[in-house]
Amino acid sequence: MADPARIKPETSYENKDSPSQDQSNQEVKSETAAGEDEEEGTSGEPSSKRLKVEPEKKKEKRQKVDEDEIQKMQVLVSSFSEEQLNRYEMYRRSAFPKAAIKRLIQSITGSSVSQNVVIAMSGISKVFAGEIVEEALDVCEKWGDTPPLQPKHMREAVRRLKTRDQIPNTKFKKITFH
Repeated sequence: MADPARIKPETSYENKDSPSQDQSNQEVKSETAAGEDEEEGTSGEPSSKRLKVEPEKKKEKRQKVDEDEIQKMQVLVSSFSEEQLNRYEMYRRSAFPKAAIKRLIQSITGSSVSQNVVIAMSGISKVFAGEIVEEALDVCEKWGDTPPLQPKHMREAVRRLKTRDQIPNTKFKKITFH
């Protein structure tokens, strides 16, 4: 059935045989047909314009995967030692200050940013810092040192990540014509 909001109501003063009326009737019919096709997913329109309806099977599968992931995490966390559990809790609670992240982004871009952008950048920064610390721990172990990490471990970790192109080159070199 057609959406009532899409149908143009007929007015008594319009000529029913006019070409504009025939055209509007055709538009209503094509919109109605497109609306029915959207529900079935067989429309000739691009997929970006079609109504996206997720089948129940996909929802159930996604929910099952989420439940499996939660159960695996619970098993993993329950097997942590006291020290590992404390470290995991600290990792979960740690975050960069949102105000500092917002100021940094605004100073670089020159425009204001939404809270969602700040949250996303804060999460990305946390992952980035985690990768550097992980690499620094590997460096520390390889060099035969024991934690806590020292600045030399961190510098070597950053150097290694740069050589693997996991950190962009921070020193921009302007290449001029040769």
